[in-house]
Amino acid sequence: MKVVIEFSRVRELDNAHAVLGRVACDAIDTDAAIGMARSLFRTLDMPQDPDIVSISDDQGRQLYCAVVRPV
Repeated sequence: MKVVIEFSRVRELDNAHAVLGRVACDAIDTDAAIGMARSLFRTLDMPQDPDIVSISDDQGRQLYCAVVRPV
């Protein structure tokens, strides 16, 4: 399935989201997409550290969303 993995920062004052990185890729299932997101979190060159990762399918339906913590 095609998925879009997004990494975002969230501003606490007004809950505004800023996308720091977005990658479209193919994954066998949601678990595989989460594994890809973990790998991208460590390797993707982003201007800031993200607060949230979300994974959506090619129709825009959110499959997964979580707070990320640096490793």
